[in-house]
Amino acid sequence: MTAAAGSSDFPDVTASEAVALVADGGYLLDVRERSEWDAGHAPQAVLVPLSELGERLDEVPTDRDVLVVCHSGMRSMRASAALRRSGRRAVNVEGGMLAWRDADGELTRDGGGPASVD
Repeated sequence: MTAAAGSSDFPDVTASEAVALVADGGYLLDVRERSEWDAGHAPQAVLVPLSELGERLDEVPTDRDVLVVCHSGMRSMRASAALRRSGRRAVNVEGGMLAWRDADGELTRDGGGPASVD
């Protein structure tokens, strides 16, 4: 784990690290909005949009690391910080789904068709 902006308050993992962790059973929380998710997402991810995180906090595990991803890494950084304040072991995925895609992370789209995170 590395620290974003030189601060241990915001632990990060690279997208490549996240891809490997998720392949080993890691929990991936996607905090993008539904429309972004519908266009393309990691098949193992669970969607809880940042706008709903406060009211759906009980859906986020407390007993394991939670890898948090968004489009580019900014919303997930905020979500990770909020989750850590609530006692979760949350880690931001640097660069979000754009970096996930570039790290050859698997993408899917519900209902078929080509997945996109652009």
